[in-house]
Amino acid sequence: QVQLVESGGGLVQAGESLRLSCAASGSIFSINTMAWYRQAPGKQHELVAAITSGGSTNYADSVKGRFTISRDNAKNTVYLQMNSLKPEDTAVYYCNVAGVTTYNLDFGSWGRGTQVTVSS
Repeated sequence: QVQLVESGGGLVQAGESLRLSCAASGSIFSINTMAWYRQAPGKQHELVAAITSGGSTNYADSVKGRFTISRDNAKNTVYLQMNSLKPEDTAVYYCNVAGVTTYNLDFGSWGRGTQVTVSS
């Protein structure tokens, strides 16, 4: 079983920054892709950014140039640095981690979500 704990959400004004963290723990053998998704009220769940075990990244067009995803493999932790935040970035942000357990089973786990609110 793999657990994810997210932190770093909050209320900020437009133009400010936030850094989200997501730490994975449990029966982890290896982690492949780590990602952040978000869901705003009345909108679909969308991929914000993802990073592979090799360090390759991809971003939603709406956050390119403003958000940076990174990972610390020694800590099984993924980060999302969010700069120049806009009101339209307001959403619940979810961490997603995929990998292999110590039982040689694939896993895909979700965090509970952290609220990010950007006021204009």
